[in-house]
Amino acid sequence: MTIPKDSAILWYSRNCYLCFMEDHVYTKQTCTENIQAVRDALYVLNGKWKLLVIIALTEGATRFTEIEKSIGEITPKVLSKELRELELNEFIERKVLNTVPVQIHYELTSHSDSLKEVINSLAIWGKQHREYIQNKRKLMQSNKSV
Repeated sequence: MTIPKDSAILWYSRNCYLCFMEDHVYTKQTCTENIQAVRDALYVLNGKWKLLVIIALTEGATRFTEIEKSIGEITPKVLSKELRELELNEFIERKVLNTVPVQIHYELTSHSDSLKEVINSLAIWGKQHREYIQNKRKLMQSNKSV
C-alpha cells in the first residue's frame, strides 16, 4: 500500500496506528493529536462562509452590508451567524460606533493573521485542483468523441 508523503492518514494495520506526514512516522498518540488538531481547526472554520468573511475583511474595518455585497450569495441571517462565531473565536472584532444612526464595523484581529498561510495554501490548492478536474473532464470528453 502506497501512502502519499504529504497526507495525514490514520492507518490501521496489525493493531498499530501510524500517521504519515512529511516523511515521518508518528506514534498512535502523536497521530491522534494531529488528527484532533485538524478536527479543532475544521470545527472553528467549518462551513463555506467563514474563510470568505475573513477574506472580505482583509481590506480593513467593514460594515455588515459591505461584507454581504463582497461575498455575494450569503444571506443576512447566515452572515450574522458567521460573524458571531468568528467573533467568539477571536478572529474578528465587532465595533459599535457612537454615531447617529449607530454604525457597526467588523475588523480582523491580530489572531486572524494566523490564518494567512492557511488561506494562501487553500487558494493555491484550489486552483491546482480546479485545473486538475478541468483537465480530467476534457480528457474524458475527448475520449468519448473518439
